[in-house]
Amino acid sequence: MENNLNKYEVIIYWSKDDNCFIAEVPELPGCLADGETYTNAINNVQVIMKEWIDTAKSLGRNIPEPKGKLMFA
Repeated sequence: MENNLNKYEVIIYWSKDDNCFIAEVPELPGCLADGETYTNAINNVQVIMKEWIDTAKSLGRNIPEPKGKLMFA
């Protein structure tokens, strides 16, 4: 599954309120991370994605298959 992490869509945006970049993974509800730079946000969200998936597995929950680009915007 770890190879699939790069297949999930990640939305990255600047949060003026938080003064950092936010990286969200829409297919994994609640999966998001922040970073002082765009690259930090990407690196941090990849760690959180793995933790999200590991936690879902340990709880016996379904893990969504990556679908690629989603139609949110």
